[in-house]
Amino acid sequence: MKQYNVTGMSCAACSARVEKAVSGVPGVTACSVSLLTNSMGVEGDASAEAVVAAVEKAGYGASLKGENTAVAQTNPSEDTLQDRETPALKRRLFVSIGFLLVLMYFSMGHTMWGWPLPAFFADNHIAMGLVQLLLTATVLVINQKFFINGIKSLFRGAPNMDTLVALGAGASFAYSTYALFAMTSAQLAGDHAAVMDCMHELYFESAAMIVTLITVGKMLEARSKGKTTDALRGLMKLAPKTATVERSGAEVLVPIEQVRTGDIFVVRPGENIPVDGVIIEGESAVNESALTGESIPADKAAGGTVSAATVNLSGFIRCRATRVGQDTTLSQIIRMVSDAAATKAPIAKVADKVSGVFVPVVIGIAVVTAIVWMLVGQSFGYALARGISVLVISCPCALGLATPVAIMVGNGVGAKNGILFKTALSLEQTGKVQIVALDKTGTITRGEPNVTDIIPAEGADEAQLLETALALEAKSEHPLAKAILKLADERGMTPGEVTGFSTLPGNGLTAQLDGEKLVGGSVDFIDGQVGVPAEILSVTESLAEQGKTPILFTKAGKLLGIIAVADVIKEDSPQAVRKLRSMGIRVVMLTGDNERTARAIGKQAGVDEVIAGVLPDGKENAIRELAAKGRVAMVGDGINDAPALTRADIGIAIGAGTDIAIDAADVVLMNSKLSDVPAAIRLSRATLRNIHENLFWAFFYNCIGIPLAAGVFISLFGWQLDPMFGAAAMSLSSVCVVTNALRLNLFRAHDDNKKSNRNTKEKTNMKKTVNITGMMCGHCEARVKKTILALPGVESAEVSHATGTAVITLNAELADEVITNAIAEQGYTVTGIK
Repeated sequence: MKQYNVTGMSCAACSARVEKAVSGVPGVTACSVSLLTNSMGVEGDASAEAVVAAVEKAGYGASLKGENTAVAQTNPSEDTLQDRETPALKRRLFVSIGFLLVLMYFSMGHTMWGWPLPAFFADNHIAMGLVQLLLTATVLVINQKFFINGIKSLFRGAPNMDTLVALGAGASFAYSTYALFAMTSAQLAGDHAAVMDCMHELYFESAAMIVTLITVGKMLEARSKGKTTDALRGLMKLAPKTATVERSGAEVLVPIEQVRTGDIFVVRPGENIPVDGVIIEGESAVNESALTGESIPADKAAGGTVSAATVNLSGFIRCRATRVGQDTTLSQIIRMVSDAAATKAPIAKVADKVSGVFVPVVIGIAVVTAIVWMLVGQSFGYALARGISVLVISCPCALGLATPVAIMVGNGVGAKNGILFKTALSLEQTGKVQIVALDKTGTITRGEPNVTDIIPAEGADEAQLLETALALEAKSEHPLAKAILKLADERGMTPGEVTGFSTLPGNGLTAQLDGEKLVGGSVDFIDGQVGVPAEILSVTESLAEQGKTPILFTKAGKLLGIIAVADVIKEDSPQAVRKLRSMGIRVVMLTGDNERTARAIGKQAGVDEVIAGVLPDGKENAIRELAAKGRVAMVGDGINDAPALTRADIGIAIGAGTDIAIDAADVVLMNSKLSDVPAAIRLSRATLRNIHENLFWAFFYNCIGIPLAAGVFISLFGWQLDPMFGAAAMSLSSVCVVTNALRLNLFRAHDDNKKSNRNTKEKTNMKKTVNITGMMCGHCEARVKKTILALPGVESAEVSHATGTAVITLNAELADEVITNAIAEQGYTVTGIK
């Protein structure tokens, strides 16, 4: 998508005309114009020159973003988002108010409240009228932009909001000028009664008040619109301006533009990381909240990745640059937020269609209103006042701003929380999902195997079992071997040197260590080698039911025990699933695992349905079948998830996943936390609700305001609207819409309860540490953990036989007595709970 700056637009009618003009250019496949950011996104192979020419022909200005820089298509800069409109409008407003106050003193202060005037004006009505004319003309000249743009648009056949203001204020000024000349003639003729009648027909203050009040509204609107891009500007300010790189063996401070891929750069504690890179030396804690919204620092060591705009908190690190310039994670986030602002949500199309015909219809209503009032016997001045009221109260801006301001603010709030919506469509549609399909590996689970249980057989100990397992698995390339090697590394163990290592058919390994044969493998394989006792078989079945993979080991023909390995479920996965279900969403887990393992993981996560045995190329078919039951969102992180992400109504990529998955998705979660999925859906729903509120107000305001201005309610209730109050109402309508959209900044992504964050945190983070005696091995841990997890209100439990403790996380109150009795029933003793 190419992005353009567009100038000269003042309301929704303008943006609709620009969009229509560009859509007609050969080669343009899609065009979206944003009145909020005065920008335009164009897709297709049409040349920039043709697009700009079409915009200019429509009466507006356009330029390709970044065309004066070395790179034509770059991210928006802070400079392009700087609010230049508000200061200019503020200057216009202050000068206008100065002249308006003097005008009001002459026109209303003296006649209505008896304020003193110089003797020259006391009985000289002509002089009073001339002063009002000059002051009004000054105010109109100061606000000439309304007339220049409005009249131009009218002659082009595309009237806009400026046209309504110009016609209303111009008609009021022209009629008042006519009345002044009539008053002069009456004065010359000595007709005092006619002079007084003409004096009451002067509407100079209305003309000046109309343009001044509209300027007030425009200034407030511009100021509020400027705040909608605060999040985007905040992201841009995060980008470091310099980097310390190594050149010819020395550290050199260079502008960020001079950093190249492959450069070695250093970052000291407290400094911002300049570009994306990989740590080659040192370790530190890095604050990544600017990109992910996660306040807890991430520990980084050699081999770990770092991103631009994050903060190095503690250690000195040397890194190799992997992504620079427009390729950094920060630049991609800025580009996603900017692109989303340049697109339009489907819900905006209704308002666009209305805006396209709104102004001509309003002009027609104003003319009809004036004619009808004259036909029923009212004076021309009275009828003109009603027509002017219709012109100035009508507000196409409120309609045009209703959707884009909410989309912009919603995107900004998402970016602050590490939730990126690629388009306005994805922001709108995410909240409408009825089914969420979750890939198991890397989404519900950590995506890497871990040792969960170590259960020695009778006559063996844990150390002997681990030493044998380590010696065998050190030579293996199997993914499960990495879990055992990781545990051994944490315990500072080194593998024994084996000989004759080989992989045997049927999931088995064998080798020789000090002349003794070592064998490891699945239950069936080991049972065929040495025979497995019934009690051990029972334990392996229990482990398998929990979604774990039991690996048995023997030495010299003797069974040593079981080491269970599993892809451990993420801590926040069960809670995220519960939140999704509480929102009325059906949660489905997709996995290639066998039915038993898949059921076990699904039960732990709390999903509604498990689809097991799904091959990588079968995920797309599974999504297709689910789509027949409702609107589907697919959440995944791997390359094999890309087709399913594309097939789903909404594809959601976990940020730690592959670039291919992220490219295929509609929503990107910068954190690898599943809890961001319900947060994204809640944000989408909040934004959509805000849009509905804005559209309701915009339509309701015009549906009530126009009949009121036309005088429909005069005979019924005696309600009559002065043109000045109509102008004030028009100004406030747009301000109300923008201000309502800014309420989205109060949205809390992970606060889905009506209670405060503090109360919620206290409730969900309640922890109890239980001291337990009698646990001797991993099997004991598994029994105690299973018992604790079965208790009501338990969210998670960490059990260790080594320390003799169980740390329980609760989301509801649970009596100590209940915990004590449940553990005692399993044959263990609780010595204390704190």
